[in-house]
Amino acid sequence: MKHTNAKVLSDIEIAQQASMKKIMDIASLLDIEEDEIELYGKYKAKLSLDITKRLHTKENGKIILVTAINPTPAGEGKSTVTVGLGQALNKLGKKAMIAMREPSLGPTMGMKGGATGGGYSQVLPMEDINLHFTGDIHAITTANNALAAMIDNHIHQGNELQIDTRRITWKRVLDLNDRALRKVVIGMGGPTQGVPREDGFDITVASEIMAVFCLAKDLNDMKKRLAKIVIGYDATKKPVTVKDLKVEGALTLLLKDACMPNLVQTLEHTPAIIHGGPFANIAHGCNSVIATQMAAKLGDYVVTEAGFGADLGAEKFLHIKTPALGFSPEVVVIVATIRAIKMHGGVSKDLLKEENLEALTIGIENVKKHVETIDKFGLPFVIALNEFITDTEAEIEFVRQWCQENQVPMALTQVWEKGGNGGIDLATKVLEEIDSKQKTFTPLYQSEDSLEHKLDSIAKQVYGASGVELLPAAQKQLQQIIGEGWGHLPICMAKTQYSLSDDAKKLGRPENFTITIRELKPSVGAGFIVALTGNIMTMPGLPKQPAALNMDIDDDGKAVGLF
Repeated sequence: MKHTNAKVLSDIEIAQQASMKKIMDIASLLDIEEDEIELYGKYKAKLSLDITKRLHTKENGKIILVTAINPTPAGEGKSTVTVGLGQALNKLGKKAMIAMREPSLGPTMGMKGGATGGGYSQVLPMEDINLHFTGDIHAITTANNALAAMIDNHIHQGNELQIDTRRITWKRVLDLNDRALRKVVIGMGGPTQGVPREDGFDITVASEIMAVFCLAKDLNDMKKRLAKIVIGYDATKKPVTVKDLKVEGALTLLLKDACMPNLVQTLEHTPAIIHGGPFANIAHGCNSVIATQMAAKLGDYVVTEAGFGADLGAEKFLHIKTPALGFSPEVVVIVATIRAIKMHGGVSKDLLKEENLEALTIGIENVKKHVETIDKFGLPFVIALNEFITDTEAEIEFVRQWCQENQVPMALTQVWEKGGNGGIDLATKVLEEIDSKQKTFTPLYQSEDSLEHKLDSIAKQVYGASGVELLPAAQKQLQQIIGEGWGHLPICMAKTQYSLSDDAKKLGRPENFTITIRELKPSVGAGFIVALTGNIMTMPGLPKQPAALNMDIDDDGKAVGLF
């Protein structure tokens, strides 16, 4: 990626110039029968859950988990590497599939952008995937808000369950960044308009229904999980569930079609399943168990990703998703860039083009911490140094030398520019690590451990903190959670993605810090306890210059400015 004279096409320009195959042609590469696929136009399809049932005796393909160092505004390209690695494995003659999350309209229209990869390592049709796709997120939004409507109707119609309107924890959701909806008052306008109370909105991808959707093994499991969702507490402070409201059947019905994974393709026609989209900073950050299980039956290798850095998505994949999945990854790819390492070394975004080996020396400590974390889980790993056009030979050599000195496998990837061909070295090293089988996956805590121990384990072993501090409200919630018998559940930390700490400004590898937990929220249906740290928000706001300002359509109806 060192040549600078040629015009560099944007991701959307590359995607629009690509030649897609009909989705039935992609399906023909896999063990999918004709009545197990439902077409959504020419290039998208939903896959029947019967596929996994039919292939239940087939050995699972090997899972390759892609994570990263702590992200920066400079961009790391984790999704791009995920797609490029899948393409590279196919070029090496392996039957590989990709399993990714669906993008949320919040970051798409806001600041972060989409989630379909980039350059010549994209999933297509990127415009559809980054916008409404097959309607899965809309279905989750509808199910969430249907439950909210049922709660308020129950109260309006006499409140047989004696729900305490001051202790309703269930919020409405919207798949957009809208800070104005964080706190609202509903039911205004007199007796016929409902009971007035305080409420609020989360972004859809932070909904517990999204988490249930992504952790359920099948429709029956989804229904059972939905029934366990706690929506609030009654006058005696006992939990009120969806089962008490008798609406788990209706919610499952709303999610029935969305439950089917979506089949698309990469720019090089590698099959890709995209399904579910929880954020990794405020949720568990992994695509659905249903999709990963299906991909593991259809492919010999499955490249999947977990959101943000290894301190968030990967930790949650290994502690929350892996038990639901029933098997663990064979190897972890940790994506890093020279640009991000320099930012963790103190360089501002506007100076990243300048060579700075001193900053790399400081910033590489962030890489080292994530390597140590994955090593603690007992999993082999490979560093994918995702090359950018501004990287200098001296900077690349610095990282390569550091990896050699620390006995860390590393591959320079050029998948943005060269597609699968730019990931051959990475794919080769990944296969070598899988074949070596020298390590055994070991969680950092067990389900029978106390919640305090689980919180402490994540803070100390994953973040490098000195410990955790529970604010008074969280201490009270902890005792209630234990009293209700939910102490066996894993922890889902809600934390800033930018830092190993709960302070977004502390880049690199901070030391001597404490993780402050302000709230513990039981997500019993999903099967975890959310620990809200620092000032993390479950409804983001838009930046001063939202990405939406650059979006349009041309005279032919094609999207413009979608990255």
